[in-house]
Amino acid sequence: VQLQACGGGLVQAGGSLRLSCAASGSIFSINIMGWYRQAPGKQRELVAAISSGGSTNYADSVKGRFTISRDNANNTVYLQMNSLKPEDRAVYYCYADLRKSGLSPNTFRYWGQGTNISVSS
Repeated sequence: VQLQACGGGLVQAGGSLRLSCAASGSIFSINIMGWYRQAPGKQRELVAAISSGGSTNYADSVKGRFTISRDNANNTVYLQMNSLKPEDRAVYYCYADLRKSGLSPNTFRYWGQGTNISVSS
């Protein structure tokens, strides 16, 4: 299983970016997909997550500015980031909690490679 993220880059404060992350490989089903971020010198924190049914969860710091969505048919999750602030600067990691087989209820978490977001003031 691989998660391929893309869409990072440099943006001015107040600008927007859209991240995407596609999961591929031996996948039976994906329950949760989401994004964490890690800023320099800080712990990794959950940014947003979305269930297969569309239920979402956001960090307080991004509510109203970021929107997570997913395309279940293509095992892809998106993060639309608007009104970006310098404090949003971090490496963003996508993840997926998935089942690899219909014969087992076990779920596994896979991570994308990380994509760098820089926000200039």
